[in-house]
Amino acid sequence: MSSISRRNFVKMSVAGAGMLALSGLDTQAALNQKEVKFDEEFDVVIVGSGFAGLAAAISAAKRGKNVLVVEKMGRVGGNSVINGGQIAVHNNDLQKRDGIKDSKELFVKDILSAGKVNHPSLVNVLVDRDMDTFKFAVENGAKFSDKLYFAGGHSVARSYHTENESGSGIIQPFANVIKDMPNAQIRTRAKFDKFIVDESGKIVGVAIRENYKFDAKLFHDDTQNLEGDKKFIKVKNGVILASGGFSNDKIFRQVQNPAIVPTTDSTNHPGSSAGAMIEGFKLGAMPILVGQILYSHVKCPDEKGNGIGSPFASGCFTYGMSVNAKTGKRYVNELASRRIVSEAMFNVIGSDENYPIHIMDSDGAAMLKDGVLERTMQSGIVKKFDTLEALAKNYKIEVQPFLNEVERYNSFVKSGKDDDFKKPIEITKGITITKPPFYAMRGTPKLHSTMGGLTINEKAQVLGFDNKPIDGLYAAGEVTGGVWGLSRLGNIGTLSCLAFGMIAGENI
Repeated sequence: MSSISRRNFVKMSVAGAGMLALSGLDTQAALNQKEVKFDEEFDVVIVGSGFAGLAAAISAAKRGKNVLVVEKMGRVGGNSVINGGQIAVHNNDLQKRDGIKDSKELFVKDILSAGKVNHPSLVNVLVDRDMDTFKFAVENGAKFSDKLYFAGGHSVARSYHTENESGSGIIQPFANVIKDMPNAQIRTRAKFDKFIVDESGKIVGVAIRENYKFDAKLFHDDTQNLEGDKKFIKVKNGVILASGGFSNDKIFRQVQNPAIVPTTDSTNHPGSSAGAMIEGFKLGAMPILVGQILYSHVKCPDEKGNGIGSPFASGCFTYGMSVNAKTGKRYVNELASRRIVSEAMFNVIGSDENYPIHIMDSDGAAMLKDGVLERTMQSGIVKKFDTLEALAKNYKIEVQPFLNEVERYNSFVKSGKDDDFKKPIEITKGITITKPPFYAMRGTPKLHSTMGGLTINEKAQVLGFDNKPIDGLYAAGEVTGGVWGLSRLGNIGTLSCLAFGMIAGENI
C-alpha cells in the first residue's frame, strides 16, 4: 500500500492538507483492517491523557464502555498537568456569594469578543455545559479554592482555581478514578501511529507502539523514530483524539507561521506535536484555523519553558502595572485579552530585547498565594527593591518619567478610572504602587496554545470536507478548532477541554 511520509506531509500548508483529502488519497493514509491482525479489542480508544482525554475516558467508562487511553509520553497529563488550574463558569456559587451578576449572554459575548471568528454553535454548547463540566470535575475528585478570580478579557470575575493552583489538581484525581475503574485503563509510552478502517471507511481500530521512548530530536519524523513494539487495537465504537496542540512541534508550527523559528520558546511540554492531528487530516478531516497560534503574556525571559513566574506576572497585571523599560511608561491595559497584551509586549520588546518590567508593591504582593513570592524570588526572576528609584536603576529605566508614570497610575486607582488604557480599575481592589518594598520581573510572551486543528460539531464528532461526521472519529481539546476562534479567552481552555472531552465520551 502506498503512503505519504510524515516528513513530506508536514511541509504542506493547511491548503495542502485539504488538497490531500479531496484528492482521494485519504483512504491510503489509514491501514485497511484486512492488512492487520488485531491484538486487542476495546469499545473506545482515546489518544492523549490531558483534560480532554481523561474527561472523555471517565465519561465513556461510566456509560459502560471498555476504554483504553494511550499516552505517548512517560507520564499522564500532557500540557494539562502544568496548566494553571483555572476554569471559568458563569453564574457560579462564588459569584452569587460575592454579589456578582453574570449571564450566559455575557460569557458568550466575552468569548466571541476575544476569539473574533469562533463558531457560535460550539461556544453556546460550551457555555450551556460549563456548570455540568465543573460539577463533573468536582465529582471526580478535583478540589477548588473558595476564592473567585478575574481573568483578562472577561467582563466579570467568574473563574475557579484548583486548590494547588495547577492543572495537576484535576489530572491526578481523574487518573485515580480511571485507575479504580474495571473497564478503563491508561497506558503511558504508548504512541498512536495510524487509524485502521474497514471497506466503508469507518474507523475500526488504531495502530500503536507500546514501550515507545520519546525523542525530542526525532519526533517530527516517525520514519526515524522506530522506538516501541507495534500493536493493533480493534475498536467497536470509535476513537477520540485528545492529543493536544503542537506548540513544540518546531517543524509544523513554522510551516503554519514562518515567524515562529525553532528557537522560539514555548510553555508546552516537550511532546506537544502535530502527529495525531496530521493523521486526522490524512483521513479527510477538515482543518480549521491551523495557522493561528497564541502566546501567553505572563511568562519570563529569565527562565526556560513554562516556568514559575506566571502567578507573579498575573498579580502585577491586576494589582500593579507593566512598563516599557526604555520610556518608563505603561503601554497596554494589563487586563486585556492575552492576544492584545502579547502584541503590545512584542511591540515593546522589538528587535533589541527591550523586555517590559512588571511591577507591584508589598500590598499587591500580599494578594499572591502563599509561596509565589518566595519561589519566584528564590529562583531569581523576581527582584525586591526598597525604593522605586532603586528599581528603576536596576532595569536601566529613566527615573523621573517612571516615577511620574507610577504617580499617574496611582491617581487612576484612586479615581476608579484608567484614562490611558481603560484597565478595569475595580479589579485592583484599590491597591496602588506606594508601599515598599517593591517587586519586579521582566516579562515576555511565549508560545502557549494552538487555536486550530480538526473541525468538530456539537457532539464532538470530527467533520470531513463534506461537513459530515467521519464515522468513528471524535475529538476534543486543543487538537480541535472553532471553540476558541483566533484567541482563547483566559480560563476557558480548561473548561473547553473538559467539556468537549465529556461530550465526546457521552456520544461515542
